[in-house]
Amino acid sequence: MTERESAADIEAAAARWVVRADRGDLDPAELDVWLAADTRRQGAYVRAQAAWGLLDRGRVLGGEERAAPPRRRIDRRGLLAGLGAAAAACVAVVVAPRLLSARYGTTLGEIRRVPLADGSLAAINTDTTLEVAMKPRRREVRLDRGEVWFQVAKDADRPFVVESGPVRVRAVGTAFSVRRRDGGCEVLVTEGVVEVWSEGAGEAPRRVTAGERVFASDSAGAARPVLASLEITRELAWREGQIVLDGEAFGAAAQEFNRYNARKIVIADPDLAEQKLVGWFRTNEPESFARAAAASFGARVTVRGDAILVQSVAPLAE
Repeated sequence: MTERESAADIEAAAARWVVRADRGDLDPAELDVWLAADTRRQGAYVRAQAAWGLLDRGRVLGGEERAAPPRRRIDRRGLLAGLGAAAAACVAVVVAPRLLSARYGTTLGEIRRVPLADGSLAAINTDTTLEVAMKPRRREVRLDRGEVWFQVAKDADRPFVVESGPVRVRAVGTAFSVRRRDGGCEVLVTEGVVEVWSEGAGEAPRRVTAGERVFASDSAGAARPVLASLEITRELAWREGQIVLDGEAFGAAAQEFNRYNARKIVIADPDLAEQKLVGWFRTNEPESFARAAAASFGARVTVRGDAILVQSVAPLAE
């Protein structure tokens, strides 16, 4: 059985990658493969970059006004070991906002997958803004609007906390999504356990486990979690650019498509909006979806500028 790479080995390897980058002989594709193989490597690489930056800054601040005294030659292995140690020792420096605080956003229809500095991963849905701050004792994310799925790197000493309005979601190492809605947040847990609560609601945090979902009201706190494994899988299909329907109403499905597209689906007849649908569709193909739905209902589709109008052409069957 292959032994898991130690933290020290990862720090040393990260230092070697940074040195190669500084020399200009780094293959970005090769680095991407190395980073993707272990979530811990992403954080190690950031720390190594910070340590190397400090060495460069030290050279600049030292100036060149005086001739430097002769120095004992340091071999490459010693430099790399020192850089690895410096990277591990300057976590407090790496926490500087320029390095570990970042703001991310997506436009209408855009979906991004972003590696975070601690080794976590964020999949960011359409029309979303969030800010990430890696602090010494806590990893903080503020979700202003939209939806994000997080795969959190384990770090028992630094909880991972998402803030959205008064709603809070806390995890250590797990995977979950948070979607900002009117009046609160919907939380879906795909791995591990999280705690959900609302500041000022006066209630204890709710524990939500893998396969469960919960809505946390801004004012009343989190409701009782509901087991919904299959629903969660469908609702997170957006990570692959998909919308999966299994008995959802046409009106609700149209609203989901409208989240991703400037061209909006407009349903002219209320009875049509109540019809149920089953199917798999791409988030960026609202017209194809509308035409498929209309064909199954005996309706017609008319495209007028940025509107995809769906109308009945005959009374719907009882």
